[in-house]
Amino acid sequence: MKFLMINVVCGIRSTGRICTDLATELESEGHEVKIAYGREIVPEQYQKYAVRIGTDFDVKMHAVSSRLFDTCGFGSKRATRKFIKWVREYDPDVIYLHNLHGYYINIEVLFDYLRTCGKKIVWTLHDCWAFTGHCSHFMQSDCDKWKTRCYNCPRKKYYPISLLLDRSRQNYNKKKELFTNIDTLQLVTPSKWLADVTRESFLKDYPVEVVYNTVDTNVFKPVDSNFRKEHGIEGKKVVLGVASVWDRSKGLDDFCKLPQMLGDDYKIVLVGLNDKQLKSIPSSIIGISRTNSTKELAEIYSASDVFVNPTYEDNYPSVNLEAIACGKKVITYNTGGSPESALSNGGVVVDRGDIDSLVDAIRTMLE
Repeated sequence: MKFLMINVVCGIRSTGRICTDLATELESEGHEVKIAYGREIVPEQYQKYAVRIGTDFDVKMHAVSSRLFDTCGFGSKRATRKFIKWVREYDPDVIYLHNLHGYYINIEVLFDYLRTCGKKIVWTLHDCWAFTGHCSHFMQSDCDKWKTRCYNCPRKKYYPISLLLDRSRQNYNKKKELFTNIDTLQLVTPSKWLADVTRESFLKDYPVEVVYNTVDTNVFKPVDSNFRKEHGIEGKKVVLGVASVWDRSKGLDDFCKLPQMLGDDYKIVLVGLNDKQLKSIPSSIIGISRTNSTKELAEIYSASDVFVNPTYEDNYPSVNLEAIACGKKVITYNTGGSPESALSNGGVVVDRGDIDSLVDAIRTMLE
């Protein structure tokens, strides 16, 4: 059989690695697989799967339009039409959708094709963007407008940021029209939490299956590591945090408070920081920029004592799974589907934003 996956990235970060892991498995079973992606560099070992949608210029123009007019998912028309022409020629038997936001594909052009193509279509939701008028997560704002109809969006200044217009009402109505008109659509979520949320949205009439994400345990496993020696933290209790993009929603502000609260016996290590964050975090934190090397990540996980994920918005974080596969327990906030993986391996869940309980959990686990 011929499979086509569509995702914003290929082979990097959580959703990109989910796609390539599945592609590798399907290929080993004798199937043909392609991954259509929108942006960033594809690791060499996965380029055999990769099909680019549009160009860097297309992504930039889509992003500019979204920043000004709140049109994430409604740009890239020319690039998407060209891609659909390629899809017709490739003629896949199954189409797997993943993240459709990220300024690379036009959902109107895409779903006009999907509605009439007669293919089996599976859409794995990695966040809430499919059924909101703007945001990918709504938890920090405690917003439930998505249950009925979005308007006057409180998340306008959050990804996908809109600096001028608020089109959340129009976007919501258009998404509802496009996404509820596919007879062959099967929804998949990586967490029970997101499945329950999806069943409260306008997608409620579709079947929703929970399929937990996995990680490659040939890569993510306990390994020997020189990380502690290289950073001069031998004898310290190492508390690790990892994210593709760090901001307040991932708990960066909370992490910056931990060194003073935990004391000198502990060392905080954060992986995935950008250049500006590397300069601004407390000097007592070891900051590491984003890496797409899974081998390097496994070595860092293995060198830590505990993995902490104080996320305020999340679905079923792959970083939890990577840490667990490397033999570490997870301490996380009670956010989205994050507790589902943490508790599966004897981890600890504390109330979102309760830093004192977070510190107590770290000390109890390590002391």
